Amino acid sequence: MDSASDDMDRKPMKRKIYQKLLEWKEESNGHTALLVEGARRVGKSYIVEQFARNEYGSYILINFGDEDDAKYKELFERGIGVKQILTQISLISGIELVERNSLIILDEIQLCPKARQAIKFLVQDGRYDYIETGSLMSIKENVKGIVLPSEERSIKMFPMDFEEFCWAMGDKVTIPAIREHFNSLEPFETEVHKAILQRFRTYMIVGGMPTAVETYSRTEDLMKAEIEKRAILDLYRNDARKHGIRTRRTLEEIPALLMKHDKTIQQTSLDRNTKAESFEDTLFWLDDSMVANICYDTMDISIGLMMNMERTSVKCYMGDTGLLLTLAMMNGTIPDNSLLLSLLNDKLHVNEGMMMENIVSQMLRANSHELLFHSFYNREDNNNRYEIDFLIRKGGKICPIEVKSGDSTKHASLDRLMSMHSKALGQPYIINTKNVRKVGNICFIPIYMTICL
Repeated sequence: MDSASDDMDRKPMKRKIYQKLLEWKEESNGHTALLVEGARRVGKSYIVEQFARNEYGSYILINFGDEDDAKYKELFERGIGVKQILTQISLISGIELVERNSLIILDEIQLCPKARQAIKFLVQDGRYDYIETGSLMSIKENVKGIVLPSEERSIKMFPMDFEEFCWAMGDKVTIPAIREHFNSLEPFETEVHKAILQRFRTYMIVGGMPTAVETYSRTEDLMKAEIEKRAILDLYRNDARKHGIRTRRTLEEIPALLMKHDKTIQQTSLDRNTKAESFEDTLFWLDDSMVANICYDTMDISIGLMMNMERTSVKCYMGDTGLLLTLAMMNGTIPDNSLLLSLLNDKLHVNEGMMMENIVSQMLRANSHELLFHSFYNREDNNNRYEIDFLIRKGGKICPIEVKSGDSTKHASLDRLMSMHSKALGQPYIINTKNVRKVGNICFIPIYMTICL
């Protein structure tokens, strides 16, 4: 569970989702509750409590994952009236609730489905505001026997993006400069480009989980950040094991799957005896928990990309690239700082393709893009398979994206796609580690500019 009390002792972390909370408060004016969904340890409790402290006269935090708060869970499960529930909550907490100036936070709401169902009546009461936080919100046992409230608005919270990481490091100039050069397509000076790449590489290694970022920003010690990430992964692995051994096995095999040339997962990739329902159930859990990002193959290039997904052919990326690297390196011992510094300085061989595709998927999801790739064959030669790593919608057009980890400048798949679907396609992008430039109609952008898509 998210530990708000532990988070409050740490260095303050600025998060973009705070602005969305402000917009909800102003626009809703008590007519809807807000559900903040995200993976565990992504910082939901911290930011919501920070918001409550800053924007309301008083607030009550109820954590359904905390045994000390079991008394609140009993109130909802007893089925008593809303006014009685609110009176009891105020009395138990010892906190005065002020009409239209108090917030009630229902943390880990998935652990008390009856509280989620009560949102309808709490909102109708109209006196206070409500924010729910949780993960695995669509898993059967978390919605069993309840009617989901229509008065609930949902937003997703992702790991810290590159801009939030820069803020944590006290850097407020890098991202505005990146956006300016993305818009103008003007290359950076070589040394500036190298410096930004180094900062971005640090971000990939540390990742975007708030405790790891906060630890690194305070200590600049990669090993201490690594310890934080391993604790998070232990939590995720235990959660996955509760869902089934196949789910945990799939989670642990994500690095190996992404290291393959063909990164797609087929039903038989993990176990020849896997039934289709079990395969889909495992992917659903990984996606719904937001531990992983599932990327689907879309069979047709059109605005209706989501209507043409091939659900039996998917790619599975980790929700956080720092966690992906830690998962790939896990061998029972924590690496020392020299090993991590070698990795940071690109002196240690790692699968760059795995890291780069994963960070691109992470950044696209943070920018609210659904993850889709496209595989197709040459009409003249069915043995010649092409693949586009990602597709995004922009201005009514489909923008294809290829990710290049090495020095290769070839883009046969992109060329073939553009020759077949020129009218449907917008700006094509190749993401690599080189400086920004445009060659013909293809825009080559350094990987740190993915934040601008």
